[in-house]
Amino acid sequence: MHKDPQALAEAACSTMFARDRATQAMGMVIDAIAPGFARMSMPVREDMLNGHQTCHGGFIFALADSAFAFACNSHNQVTVGAGCSIDYLAPGRLGDVLTAEAREQALSGKSGIYDIAVRNQEGRTIALFRGKSHRIGGEVAPQS
Repeated sequence: MHKDPQALAEAACSTMFARDRATQAMGMVIDAIAPGFARMSMPVREDMLNGHQTCHGGFIFALADSAFAFACNSHNQVTVGAGCSIDYLAPGRLGDVLTAEAREQALSGKSGIYDIAVRNQEGRTIALFRGKSHRIGGEVAPQS
């Protein structure tokens, strides 16, 4: 029996998050999940600051990449990143809560394209990320 698309997205999300130690360790949380969509947030901690006392770009990238991963696996098909790019537009600061919103732009066969916007708590765009996905087969959350 197949679940509805939203139930599949939720099942895939909870299964992936439970075993995603990196995402958990960086303090990321999932704020919303839907088919082809994920919104995640992460507070900027002191240990995430670079030599300019702004959020290290690697952490901003990781937040965008995690939102990308949850969005492209939301159809409950095991999917990996095939490539991506990111543009940094403004700094993240200590105490900011950054939110990455990932949206599916195209999905055809085994390939997908996702756009992810990272914003701070004031709505300022910090970075724009585009990811290309590739389905490798199998289900994220086993279905009975």
